[in-house]
Amino acid sequence: MALTALTQDTLTSLPGEVAVPSYDRSGLTAGIVHFGVGGFHRAHQAMYLDRLMNDGKARDWAVCGVGVLPGDARMRDALAAQDGLYTLVLKHPDGTREARVIGSIVDYLFAPDDPRAVIEKMADPAVRIVSLTVTEGGYNIDPVTGEFDPRTPAIRADAAPGAVPATVFGLVTEALRLRRERGIPPFTIMSCDNIQGNGDVAHRTFTAFARLADPALAAWIETEVAFPNSMVDRITPVTTDEERESVARLSGVRDAWPVVCEPFTQWVLEDRFTAGRPPFEEAGVQVVADVEPYELMKLRLLNAGHQALCYFGHLSGHRYVHEAARDPAIAAFVRGYMDAEATPTLRPVPGVDLDAYKSTLIERFSNPEVRDTIARLCAESSDRIPKWLLPVVREQLARGGEVTRSAAVVAAWARYAEGVDERGEPITVVDRLSDELTAIARSQRERPAAFIENRALFGDLADDKRFAEPYLRALDSLHTRGAHVTVEELARHGERR
Repeated sequence: MALTALTQDTLTSLPGEVAVPSYDRSGLTAGIVHFGVGGFHRAHQAMYLDRLMNDGKARDWAVCGVGVLPGDARMRDALAAQDGLYTLVLKHPDGTREARVIGSIVDYLFAPDDPRAVIEKMADPAVRIVSLTVTEGGYNIDPVTGEFDPRTPAIRADAAPGAVPATVFGLVTEALRLRRERGIPPFTIMSCDNIQGNGDVAHRTFTAFARLADPALAAWIETEVAFPNSMVDRITPVTTDEERESVARLSGVRDAWPVVCEPFTQWVLEDRFTAGRPPFEEAGVQVVADVEPYELMKLRLLNAGHQALCYFGHLSGHRYVHEAARDPAIAAFVRGYMDAEATPTLRPVPGVDLDAYKSTLIERFSNPEVRDTIARLCAESSDRIPKWLLPVVREQLARGGEVTRSAAVVAAWARYAEGVDERGEPITVVDRLSDELTAIARSQRERPAAFIENRALFGDLADDKRFAEPYLRALDSLHTRGAHVTVEELARHGERR
C-alpha cells in the first residue's frame, strides 16, 4: 500500500507519539535565510526555532533555505513536496525514539534556478539574519594561512564585473550591496560551521570577497555587519533508506528526507547581532559574550576526537562509530589524546567539568542507535584535520607539550588515504583532494615523510622532529604491524608515562 506524503494536510493523521507543530504555520514569516540546509541544520538551528514557535515565539524568524550546489536540488524537491516539513528522530542509547515534525522552514530557493530571487530574498528588510552551514571547506580559506583564497575559478567568476552570482559569497555580497543602495540596514551573517572562530572566519572571507570587486562595499561590511561566533554540537549521521522506512513505520506517512540524531544538543552563541535575533536563550541556547572557550573544547575534543577514532577504527575493521568507540584500545587511545594533548591547549570553560565532558563524549560516540558511520567521519579530512587537530599540534609544540597521539592520527589518515585496507580491500577516499592525497600516500612506503611534506596542508610540521619522529614511527607500525596493534601500543603509551 502506497503511503501518503508528509505535508501540512497530513499532519493530523500522524499517531500521537509523533509530535507535530502546535502553531499555525500560515502566519510565519521568514526572518532568516539559511545556506546549506542539510541534516545538521535541520537537527539543530531549525529545531531550536521550532521550539520557540511551539511556545508562541519567533513567528517572524522562520527559515527560508537556500541551496547553491547541484546536489542541493534534491533537498529543494524533498522540501517542496512536503511544505517544508520533515521528521526529526532522536535515537536514545536504550533503543527508544522520539519523533517530532519540524515546521520552522517555510521556503526553499535553489540558487541555480534563479539567483536573483535568492538575492532579492536577502535584500528583503524582513530578513535580518543570513546563516550558514556550508561545511568546513565552504569558506574558501587556505588551510595553512587561514586567509581567503581569491584564486579559485568560482570566486574569480563571481568577482568579475557584471557577473551573475553563483557562490554563497557572490549571492550574499550582492544582497548586502542592494541593502546598502536601498538604505536598508544589513543583516547579521551567522556561521554555524565547525570552524574555530567561525564568525571571525566568515568576517574575513566575506569582506575579502567584497574587496575584490567593490572596496567601498567591503569597508561598509567591515564596519556595519555583525558576524557572531558560535559553537554547535549534535551528532547527526547521514539519513539512510533504512531510516526512511523506519520513520514511515512510525508515522504512517512517507517522509522523503527525515533526520536522525543523538539526544544531546548544544549551541553556544555570541550575543552580537546587527538587526535583532530570536530569543534563542528561551529555547536552550547558551547566549554568551565569549564563545571561544566552548568552541575550542568542542573542536579539539569532540571533532578532533572523531578523527582520532575514525582512521584507526576503519583500518581495524570497524564500520560504525559505536563499534570503534567500544573497542577498548581505540577508546583508550582517544581518551589519551583528549587528556594529554587536547586538554592542555584549552582555556577554562565556564560551567563545564572537562573530565565529565570527555567521559560524556565517549558515551555519545558509543551510542549504538545513532549508527553513525566511520566513513562519514573520514570524509573531507583535508578540510577537517588542519582546522581541528593541527592547531592542537602547533600549540603543544609551542609549549613543549606532547604530540605523540596527534602525530599518530595524522599517520593513520595517511595510511587510510592509500585507498586500500589491510585486507587488500579498496577504501573510497572522499575528499576534495582525494586524487592528490592518494597519489602521495601511495608513495610513502618509499618516501615515508611524503604525506606530511605537503606544505599546503601541513606547513612546516615535517621539519619539526618532535612531530615528524612520532609520525614516522606510527606510520611504520601501521605498515608493518597493522592498525590495531599500533593503536594498542599507543593506548598503553600513557600508562608508561
